[in-house]
Amino acid sequence: MISPKAVSLTALNKLVPGRSSKSAAKGEAAASQEAPRDKTGAPAPAKPPAAKAGGHRPKLVLASASPRRLRLLEQAGITPDGLRPANIDESAKKGEAPRHLCRRLARGKAEAIRKLLHSEPEFENSFILAADTIVAVGKRILGKAEKEHEATRCLELLSGRSHRVYSAICLITPSGRIRERIVETRVRFKRLTRHEIEAYIATGQWRGKAGGYAVQGVAGSFVVKLVGSYSNVVGLPLYETLNLLSGEGFPITYFWLNRVEVETA
Repeated sequence: MISPKAVSLTALNKLVPGRSSKSAAKGEAAASQEAPRDKTGAPAPAKPPAAKAGGHRPKLVLASASPRRLRLLEQAGITPDGLRPANIDESAKKGEAPRHLCRRLARGKAEAIRKLLHSEPEFENSFILAADTIVAVGKRILGKAEKEHEATRCLELLSGRSHRVYSAICLITPSGRIRERIVETRVRFKRLTRHEIEAYIATGQWRGKAGGYAVQGVAGSFVVKLVGSYSNVVGLPLYETLNLLSGEGFPITYFWLNRVEVETA
């Protein structure tokens, strides 16, 4: 299971503007100036995936400050060059279906960050990745729980029942092309006792989570059955995300190869 605490403050400081911008600038400068080297210290051969003219790979901006999404990308061997959380209204429209809502929000986040990056020349020609996750029981959308009574109500609704978790991914390429995917996972919870609900509320792991729970924490023990992508329930379906990126020419394996060099140096 993945814990938000596993994301280091150093990583967030380097990626989120305003969180130690000096160290972020140093990190970006080092990443762009230092050429990969082999074990002897000699320059390593150019890697095929870094296909930009001049040997520069395209940058990736994650339109989120979610530690869970960042950690999932890092699990897949990818570290975004920047984190830019989008500030948009996430309220559902009257009668809006869960799939439509998460798709609209993911695209809204991506487009908001595209406008924001116009004032940041270093990210002007970057890939922008945004996502949104929705939990629903039937057509009823369970939003992010911020208060104890909201989380309690969510858990009471989910207890002993099946629900669906939808994640929409939106990718905007450097050329302005927009690619989208919606992923659905079916989850069934065991029947929860009043004591279990109260004990879970006391952990605080539900705070800010869609549906009032985090499957990568204690709530993972509530799951009787899960059909589909587990990482989707955490907040970012990895298989579909990497397929979108690679399909648009983002050099995923560049990160893998560089990580191997660092770990074996």
